Amino acid sequence: MVTAVPRLVFAGTPEFAGPSLEALLGAGYPLAAVYTQPDRPAGRGRRARFSPVKTRALAANLPVHQPATLRDPAAQAELAALAPELLVVAAYGLILPPAVLAIPRLGCVNVHASLLPRWRGAAPIQRALLAGDVETGVCLMRMEAGLDTGPVFARATCPIPRGMTGGELHDRLAALGAETLRAALPDLLAERLIPEPQDESRATYAPKLDKAEAELDWTRPALDLERQVLAFNPSPVAWTRTDDQTLRVWRARAEAEPTAAAPGAVLREAGDGIVVATGAGVLRLTEIQLPGGRPLPVAAFLNAHRLAGRRLGPA
Repeated sequence: MVTAVPRLVFAGTPEFAGPSLEALLGAGYPLAAVYTQPDRPAGRGRRARFSPVKTRALAANLPVHQPATLRDPAAQAELAALAPELLVVAAYGLILPPAVLAIPRLGCVNVHASLLPRWRGAAPIQRALLAGDVETGVCLMRMEAGLDTGPVFARATCPIPRGMTGGELHDRLAALGAETLRAALPDLLAERLIPEPQDESRATYAPKLDKAEAELDWTRPALDLERQVLAFNPSPVAWTRTDDQTLRVWRARAEAEPTAAAPGAVLREAGDGIVVATGAGVLRLTEIQLPGGRPLPVAAFLNAHRLAGRRLGPA
C-alpha cells in the first residue's frame, strides 16, 4: 500500500526563508500553497516589490497567499480550506494566532536562527554577534502562542569565528536551517520525533533592531564596537560622524593597543586600517563609506580622503 505524502503549506518572507522553501521543493514535498507578507514599496520609485519567498514560489508555479494579517477569520478559513497536515514557517513575520496554530493536524513548525531558548525574538543573528557569542545555530521548533517558547524537534550548532558579519552568519544559518528541516521532516511527519521542552530559566530575548543602535559610541570598549560593526553589516550599518558627514563603517577590528587619546580621535591611517581611540583599546577601521559613495577598503578610501587628526563622533 502506498502511503500518501502529507500536504504542506510554507510561510516565509525574506531571504532567510528561501533555502528552507527550496529544501521542501527539492525533497518533493507537495506544497498546497506558500504564504508570504504583502508586497512592499521599495526603491526610489516606491514600486511594490515581491518578497524573496514570493519570487521563488511563483517560479515554482505555487499558489501564493499574502494576507495582511492571519487574525482575519476570512484568512483563517482560506488556510483551513487548503487542509494542510503541517505548516512550515521560516521568518514569516506575521503572528500566528491560536486559531491558525490549530489548523494543521500536525501543527506548525518554525525554523529559528538560534539555539533556543537563547535569543528568542526578531533579531537572533545580530544579538548573538553583539553579545560576543562564540556559537549559535538553528532550531526546528513546534510553534505555540508564546514568543519562540515551543518545544524543539531538532537543533544544529554553528560556530561564530571572529570577524564574521551579520550577513555572513545569516547565510550560513539559512543553509543550516534548510538542512536541519530536510533531515528532520520525515520523522516529524511520521510522528516519530518527540520535541524537547525549552528551559525557561535560560531564555534570553532578541528584540528587533533599532537604527539608533547603529551609531558608534567611542567611549565604549573597542571589542564592543567591533561586534557592533560586524553585527550591523549589511543592515542597518554602523556609523559615526566626521565633521558634518556620516561615515558608515562596514568592517573593523578591535586591538588592545593602549592610548591616552580622547575616544573617537583618529590616531593614524594606513592601507591596513584607520586607527581610532576608544574607551578601551583602539578600533582599526578596514572598510568604510561616505555619503554618495560605495563601501571601500581603507587603502582605496585613502586615495581621495584623509581622517588623521580628526575626532569622530558627535561635535
